[in-house]
Order: sequence, then C-alpha cells, then structure tokens
Amino acid sequence: MPQVIETVDVNVPVSTAYNQWTQFETFPKFLSFVESITQTTDTLTHWKVKIAGVEREFDAKISEQHPDERVAWNSVGGDENHAGVVTFHKLSDTESRVTVQLDWEASGLAEKAAAVVGVDDHVIKKDLKNFKEFIEAESVETGSWRGDVAN
Repeated sequence: MPQVIETVDVNVPVSTAYNQWTQFETFPKFLSFVESITQTTDTLTHWKVKIAGVEREFDAKISEQHPDERVAWNSVGGDENHAGVVTFHKLSDTESRVTVQLDWEASGLAEKAAAVVGVDDHVIKKDLKNFKEFIEAESVETGSWRGDVAN
C-alpha cells in the first residue's frame, strides 16, 4: 500500500491552519485532484476526485479530530481505499507546520505506475504548497469546525 508523508510550514497561527483544513468544501481550491467535497454530517464527507485521468467518488469518515492538533479519516465505500491524517504543530505565534500522511490502495495500471515512480509524493507536496499559498494569501480561515471526535 503506497504511503506519502509531506510537510509544509505556513505563516499563519496553528488555529488558522487547522480551521481552514476543517473547511473540506474549499479543498478544490488547493488540492489538484479534488473536483468537489460535500460535508454531509460532522464526520462524513463525499468526495469527487480525478486521479490519473479517472473520475472516482467515495465517502470519507473522520475517525479522529482534535482542534489545533489533528484530523484523521478513512474512506468508506466507493471507488477509493485510503486513510490519512493531518497534524498541526505550533512553531511560533504566527507560524505552524502541517504534516499530511496518506495511505492508499493504488488501483489500475496508471495509479500503480505513478506510485512506483513517486508521482503521488510530488502531487501531495505541490498541493501542500498550494495550501500554504491559499491560507497565507487569505491570512484568515474561510470558516472553522472546532468539534472534537474521539477515536
């Protein structure tokens, strides 16, 4: 099962980075493979993505969420089998570190080949850079959800 771990430092407080990450419906603004996300409940989202030219849909369930610390999820049903966690670390009052770990089951020849040569690592790294540019340009989050979901 391929795994990617990438980190980016952002020039916003940890609460701003975390709050923005809880706004799943804005992900298409900085995640290149995401077509749309609809949050259906506090812990369930419906994703439409395009990976290696193939459109897929799935639901993702938030399995753990702690304000300013972490959001973990896993796919449930649909075309994708993956799990991930994003963690938030305070570096200073105005800077934070965002780390994403994503594990997924590559399906199809194109996805398997991309995983072997590390294309996914580059995509996640670029998307985190896009998140950095997005949140630093906004300088404030577009919303927040501060609920706690215990594992």
